[in-house]
Amino acid sequence: MKGRKRHLLVDTMGLILAIVVHSAGLQDRDGAKLVIQKARFSFPGLKKVWADGGYAGELIAWVKSWTDWLLEIVKRSDTAVGFEVLPKRWIVERTFGWLNRYRRLSKDYEYLPRSSENMVYLAMINLMLHRLAPEKRSHNYRPRKPATAT
Repeated sequence: MKGRKRHLLVDTMGLILAIVVHSAGLQDRDGAKLVIQKARFSFPGLKKVWADGGYAGELIAWVKSWTDWLLEIVKRSDTAVGFEVLPKRWIVERTFGWLNRYRRLSKDYEYLPRSSENMVYLAMINLMLHRLAPEKRSHNYRPRKPATAT
């Protein structure tokens, strides 16, 4: 199968904690296991992880046994028609939107999945730096001196 999938673990502000990029032939639940294994020791204070319905099933018990984190599935209501904003899930979707603004991440240009992961980290570093220290606009603008009467 061609293509790749990205699995992100983000904080409540949408900033990336961990990412795993793998082939599209791997199930989403297996990709979630990879990202959780990667983040397990880096974030020992983490208590709860929210995920969408694609991660339901045996993954909940696996996460609890492997990390002692609570995996909570955010499901779409059965009566909803059309698009519905789901609480907590929009956070990771917003992060994907931020990343898609970077041309190098809009398509999969990288040969290795690890290179793709690093490009995501670089894009997030760039995004965070621009938020912490916004560019100052320098316009060589000098106000005119008021005209003096002669």
